[in-house]
Formats: sequence, structure tokens, C-alpha cells
Amino acid sequence: MFPVRLIFLGDVIGKNGREAVYEALPLLKARYQPDLTVVNGENAAHGFGISGDIFDKLREAGADVVTLGNHAFDKREILVTIAREANLIRPINWPGDCPGRGSALVETVRGQRVLVINVMGRVMIEPQLDDPFPAVAAALAACPLGEACDAVLIDMHAEATSEKMAMGHFVDGQASLVVGTHTHIPTADHMILPGGTAYMSDAGMCGDYDSVIGMDKQEPLNRFLRKLPVERYRPAEGEVTVCGVAVETDDATGLARAIAPIRLGGRLAPVEVPFW
Repeated sequence: MFPVRLIFLGDVIGKNGREAVYEALPLLKARYQPDLTVVNGENAAHGFGISGDIFDKLREAGADVVTLGNHAFDKREILVTIAREANLIRPINWPGDCPGRGSALVETVRGQRVLVINVMGRVMIEPQLDDPFPAVAAALAACPLGEACDAVLIDMHAEATSEKMAMGHFVDGQASLVVGTHTHIPTADHMILPGGTAYMSDAGMCGDYDSVIGMDKQEPLNRFLRKLPVERYRPAEGEVTVCGVAVETDDATGLARAIAPIRLGGRLAPVEVPFW
């Protein structure tokens, strides 16, 4: 079996974020030839939630799987889409009778099988879901790396870096990549853990970084300074930096042999994948 090339893009923020991703995905796929591309879309609809139409457009642009998070069900219309679409997944530790799925087993064009798991932390984040660790353990036991699948990508949607790092070590040697989302700031800790799992605490957002985590600066500043909400948060509308991470697996084990951040456009310094 061939090595698996994975690209993951962090939280897509609002209209300008998703339009930037619609444009960037075909370019990234043409340049790097990934086997699987995963995008976190939980903030794609005006910063809160996702719609069926946005999911369809992300898929058309090249996303093989779209993951979600704490805003998964902010748009009620998504209940129909998430029940129908196997490649739109919400955190696996949502209560069992919740609509949708927490994982997707996807076959690539080269015949590789990739398990994508979406899970949400519980530290300093709402809603409070079930314990993420046994939920992930059960998913990995049901589809073990090297037996039932050729690669495993876990999107850990969480506030606390400690909880994300704990998940990385918890599954080290059982997953190809554990990547954090939700905090919207790309971290510099991309690495391969001792057991062979690639790890990054946060992929960063696909949004305008002249902002407060993707939102227009004025209202967050107002709430910090005056402790009073004046208006609803709205996504910043400046130039977008598309942020994510790339991983290549070892063809014999499915574990990682290379990891690098991706940054394209906007205010942050660009970073290209050096090993493809």
C-alpha cells in the first residue's frame, strides 16, 4: 500500500473564510496531490454553524470530509444534511441519540481506507459532552490502524491545549494524526510523538487574522473593556489566511513519517509543505 497524504484545514470562519477555502482547496490539491483532505466547517456560516449548501460547496471544492464542533447544530437546517451525509461528521462524544455520526471511514482514489474521527473536549467549552477518551478508544478499537484502515485522522475540537495534548499521547501509536481545532490560532508544536502519531495543538483558522479569533475586533473589545454586549459577533471581512497541516504516513504502519503546517495568503507568513 502507498503512503497516505493527508491535508487538514482548520476552522473556516464566515463568508470570506469559506470563499478563500473554495479557492485554495483546488490549488492545494493540485500542488500537493493529497489522498484525503479534511476541513473543519463548524464556523463557516457567518461564524456560527454550517448549512447544507456550504457543506456541498466545500465538498465541490475538494473537501473529502467536513468536521464540526461545539457549533455543529447552530443552524437547525443542518439536522437534515448531517443525517444524510456520511462525510459530514460531528463530535463522536455527543450523546448517542444525537443526529449524525462521529466518524467516517473514507476510501481514497488510490484505494486507501482512512478513518476520520471528530471529538470534542470538555475543559472550558460548552456544551459538556460525554468523556472524549473512551469515545475515541472505542472508535479506534472498532477500526484499528493497520488492520481495518490505512490511516487515522482525529480532529480534537477543544479549548485547553492540555486536553488536546493528553489526547495525542492517549492515542500515540494508534492514529496517524491528532490535530486540534477551536482556538483559531495556529500553534508551533507540530511534531511526531514517540509512538509515531503526528500532533499539532491547533491547526489555526481559515479567516482574517486582523481580528479577535476571526471576529470583527470592535465587539470583542467592547465586551472586554465595558463588560456589556452591544451587538452580535460578526466575522472580520479582511484578507484570509488559510491555515492547516499536512501529514504523510508510513506505508507499512500507517503512522506518521512527516508533518508540516500549511499557511496560505493573508497576514501570516506563508508556509509550504517541504516534503511534497
